[in-house]
Amino acid sequence: MANHYRYIIFYKPYGVLSQFTQETPQHITLKEYIQVPDVYPVGRLDWDSEGLLLLTNDGQLQHRLAHPRFGHQRTYWVQVERIPDVDAIKKLQTGVQIQNYRTQPAQVRLLLETPQLPERHPPIRFRKNVPTAWLEMTLTEGKNRQVRRMTAAVGFPTLRLVRVSIAHLHLDGLKLGEWRDLLPSELKFWDNLPGLPQGDAKMNRISLKQNYVSRALGNKEHKDNRL
Repeated sequence: MANHYRYIIFYKPYGVLSQFTQETPQHITLKEYIQVPDVYPVGRLDWDSEGLLLLTNDGQLQHRLAHPRFGHQRTYWVQVERIPDVDAIKKLQTGVQIQNYRTQPAQVRLLLETPQLPERHPPIRFRKNVPTAWLEMTLTEGKNRQVRRMTAAVGFPTLRLVRVSIAHLHLDGLKLGEWRDLLPSELKFWDNLPGLPQGDAKMNRISLKQNYVSRALGNKEHKDNRL
């Protein structure tokens, strides 16, 4: 890929908006962590979620990754209230109804040990005598607040959500709030991605910045406690 493109992964903390524009003084945004001009997030990571975020100034890659025809895996560690039973996990694996949509099959398993993660600030709400458990969920789609809605649909509300990988990219080696450029070996994976269908050529001509701004203005995520 051309040398003038930047590809960055960032370990987003809880409470950070996945945007650079600070619309009110109390909002914490990416600009407090990343001082690289003209890069924008690929996809979204909710305000109240943590973990891996990919940023780039490569508009073509952004559109390829966002296009539903070329779904790529995203893996999350999800702390839920109470301990999901076999039936609940099976439903998550095969698909659940959220609003007017049925989720696609997903890889879901109960983690036998608590993942090694930094403390969250603020911590999750604690309910005496109510146990919690961790799930590992791998999805190939990214609907708005999908993981939270999926676990709620089977009766186990999400308390904490951490994205640990996007396709071949992992949090390994990154500390909370840190970012780094992708390695040449990591960039090779993107070269093998198929291009957009010809019918989407017009979308290719939309600049990455225009797409990002349009999404931010249209969603107004900070107003309803999501991003």
